[in-house]
Amino acid sequence: MPQTFSEKILSRKAGRSVHAGEVITAVPDYYLSHDNSSAIIGEFKKLGLARVKAPEKIVIVLDHIVPAADEKYAQNHKTIREFVRAQGIPNFFDIQHGVCHQVFSEDGFALPGKVIMGSDSHTTTYGAYGAFSAGIGRTEMASIWATDEIWLRVPETLRIEFRGDFPAGVFAKDAILKVIGDNGADRANYEAVEFSGPAASRFSLASRMVLANMAAEMGAKNGYFEPDEMTLEWLKDRAKADFEIVRSDPGAVYEAVLKYDLSGLEPQIACPNTVDNVKPVREVAGRPFHQALIGTCTNGRLEDLEIAARILKGRKIHPHIRLLILPASRVVYVEAIKRGLLETLSEAGGVILNPGCGPCLGAHEGLLAPGEVVVGTSNRNFKGRMGARDSEIYLASPATVAASALEGRIADPRKYL
Repeated sequence: MPQTFSEKILSRKAGRSVHAGEVITAVPDYYLSHDNSSAIIGEFKKLGLARVKAPEKIVIVLDHIVPAADEKYAQNHKTIREFVRAQGIPNFFDIQHGVCHQVFSEDGFALPGKVIMGSDSHTTTYGAYGAFSAGIGRTEMASIWATDEIWLRVPETLRIEFRGDFPAGVFAKDAILKVIGDNGADRANYEAVEFSGPAASRFSLASRMVLANMAAEMGAKNGYFEPDEMTLEWLKDRAKADFEIVRSDPGAVYEAVLKYDLSGLEPQIACPNTVDNVKPVREVAGRPFHQALIGTCTNGRLEDLEIAARILKGRKIHPHIRLLILPASRVVYVEAIKRGLLETLSEAGGVILNPGCGPCLGAHEGLLAPGEVVVGTSNRNFKGRMGARDSEIYLASPATVAASALEGRIADPRKYL
């Protein structure tokens, strides 16, 4: 019987042919955690074990509150560093590296055909490279550290087919916001989302990461793009291990197939306070706000900074706006310096922050005061996500954020492109 990508890759882990709905025991290839590793360490110690089972599979990236914002976070980081040394964990990335999902990908852990578990809901990002990658809880991660195993239910698959090309001023973030807005934040609960169609292969890897990342905002267990020559070229000098591409079989059974023509898409924006409260930018254009944000694990890559710099070059942001720029990693940061992007963004009035999660999680850097509004490129806009509970968050593409920062009101970026 033909299988989807998720059925096929989990069959290999189970040692038998499995299909959607079955529960298997799987041995992951890698498992990721970040600042929450301190809490995972606490859960692991409750198990009464002295050693993790497979330290070489653990990848820890400090990114959420870096540098430490207060004594509590400093102690958490200290606990993690000491545990890493004691356990001999080789894949540790301290505060200078950047957002875990970008670092994990840049350093060659996100590989086709691998099963990757992460104690972060946006671990789905690695599906951009053809991996089965899913977010799990802290106690589950502690259990994996102890046993090198996890139970998984094989997900059904929702296939999303894209055709056509993006019009000027429209980007991957607009595409995924449109899909979520049309179908709801719970449309893919515990399903795999397979991004396909003739347009999918034309998406840059950075754009694929946007869609796989935000599959989590549809409730998905994992998101997936079929690897191609672009993927293989990226991995050529960075893959940490051998890998095998896994593809869905012709005739595989899907829960549903959604079809989108990108050629008719316009800029989209998710309005407070849910990710599926999506409208065309033109419908909310003119609304004032206080802070703009370009960065995070969703849109902090070079192509994002490039489009923002293109719009802002030779211009100044509105005097009432605070514009925060967060490159997704040190690698992105350094390359953005070399290309003059950070200079352009700084001259326009942007504040360049260190690579990391920054304001996105609402723990430090650029928090919102009561009544303030932010337009940003992050992936969540829940009430209180970035500060005061009565602040508001709008989610949009880097182009929309940059154009809006210029005008001091939500603006359609197409006039600048």
